[in-house]
Amino acid sequence: MDKITIKNLEVFCNHGVYKEENILGQKFLVSAELSLSTRKAGLSDALEDSVSYGDVSRLITAEMKKQNDKLLERAAERIAGQILKEFPLIDSVRIEVKKPWAPVMMHLDYASVSIERGWHRVYVGVGSNMGERQAWIDMAAEALRSDGNNRNFRSAQVIETEPYGYLEQDKFLNTVFTFETLYEPEELLLRMQEIEKEAHRERKIHWGPRTLDLDLLLYDNRITESPVLTIPHPEMTKRLFVLIPLCELNPHGVHPLYRKRFAEYKEALEQQENK
Repeated sequence: MDKITIKNLEVFCNHGVYKEENILGQKFLVSAELSLSTRKAGLSDALEDSVSYGDVSRLITAEMKKQNDKLLERAAERIAGQILKEFPLIDSVRIEVKKPWAPVMMHLDYASVSIERGWHRVYVGVGSNMGERQAWIDMAAEALRSDGNNRNFRSAQVIETEPYGYLEQDKFLNTVFTFETLYEPEELLLRMQEIEKEAHRERKIHWGPRTLDLDLLLYDNRITESPVLTIPHPEMTKRLFVLIPLCELNPHGVHPLYRKRFAEYKEALEQQENK
């Protein structure tokens, strides 16, 4: 990925844990490394095909002066988020905030915090078999589409499917959403659970009826497991109601762990059903 770099932009503002820092202010140095494709701009020589480092510098300055933060971590997080939201050509950003006059009562050149943030492509499985099924799916789509930490939202077609696991329940409407997000996986999981709660989701029976079910299927090509979340979703290759809409959105997608195309899993399950 190509880079545009801003090195040690000087901003005088008020950040720090101590009262004096917030009253008197001090100098900070901010560096930004912007990752994007500069190919189009390199061929056209047109600024609109790239990102203006002057505009990014002005945004950094405004964000640094916008409010008083106790921690450099907070200032860096705000700057990274705003850059990614304001400049859609940027895929990821590395921010370093330096504090040359850090109050540690000993000599140092500076203290600093560096972070890297970027957009991540995710796929979310969606299902509903209670009440106004389509209305619940539409509500979830709007909640995720309008979230400022997401962009480029798309939905596959909605299909009606038989229940899976627990069979004594009504048919489901299913689809898959895809979008880019700034949320980390467990943050996105919490956001999805909030949306389920807004839809009055109750977890009484495993694989049982529900107003709305949102499952994080894929997060880039990340492979991870925690007590609350496994990525890729461990059941996704066994479920046609996931694979059909997933292959519509990502027809050439490959499972990050098993390195097999999702279309192959889909075809195998369809053959089993037709026997």
